[in-house]
Amino acid sequence: MKDDRRSPFPDAGADRTAAEHLPHTPQTRSPAYRLAFDDEDFLLRDELRPVRLQLELLKPSLLMDEHGVKSTIVLFGGARIPPPDRKEVAGTKTLRELSRFYDVARDFARIMTEKSLGTGENVIVTGGGPGVMEAGNRGAADAGGESIGLNIVLPHEQAPNAYITPELCFNFHYFGIRKMHFLLRANAVCIFPGGFGTMDEMFEALTLIQTGRMRRVPFLLFGRDFWERIIDWQALAEAGTISPEDLELFRYAETAEEAVRLIDEWEIAPPRQAIPGRVPPEG
Repeated sequence: MKDDRRSPFPDAGADRTAAEHLPHTPQTRSPAYRLAFDDEDFLLRDELRPVRLQLELLKPSLLMDEHGVKSTIVLFGGARIPPPDRKEVAGTKTLRELSRFYDVARDFARIMTEKSLGTGENVIVTGGGPGVMEAGNRGAADAGGESIGLNIVLPHEQAPNAYITPELCFNFHYFGIRKMHFLLRANAVCIFPGGFGTMDEMFEALTLIQTGRMRRVPFLLFGRDFWERIIDWQALAEAGTISPEDLELFRYAETAEEAVRLIDEWEIAPPRQAIPGRVPPEG
């Protein structure tokens, strides 16, 4: 929300404009004379990394606050999963079979958006790209609602999909800050089939919940066959590298309707105790 309090001092924009109209002298042309906040070369220095990290944390947070976003439903999933009507262009038989999850993600996002339309609650947030991410933003648009896209600069071109609310479409340099924004307002985490990025996000969120660093929220894995073929969860428990009760942190879903029901019926559990020897959860 915009701060309407008046200050007796000129604002930064006014000073930047004034500086542009100074006489051109060797002194005013020197990079040293530029206002620090208006000096791109200065802001891009390695020593300014802590400032850039703070800016990436602050900018999306402020804009989401101003837009009235109170809580989110997180959708993670593969960028390579095509819509069913384009599945023939997919590179593998498995991707063609997984294309059904595009429609599942779209339907799920539509239903969740319809249930909370206009409240600022349970706003769909995705990574902003194609595949499952596009399906999530598209479903929210189908319901006439808004949705968030958290893009990141990659070596290959990645443009945000066309269904993200423009005022809630963000671009990141730092993966870590982007991950924070995914989970800071999360009321549920929904994982669709995907690759390295999807699994990275899934395991990080599960670890935060497992260790008590994040409150337990509905955590859904779409497509039991896919996930049980990719990850032998039971073997992890039997090996003792996770506890048997850790397998209760998530549930499987196959359809949009089933996922909505699981979220609605999810038992609100008390915060998990932190693992001995680790820092306790923050209050």
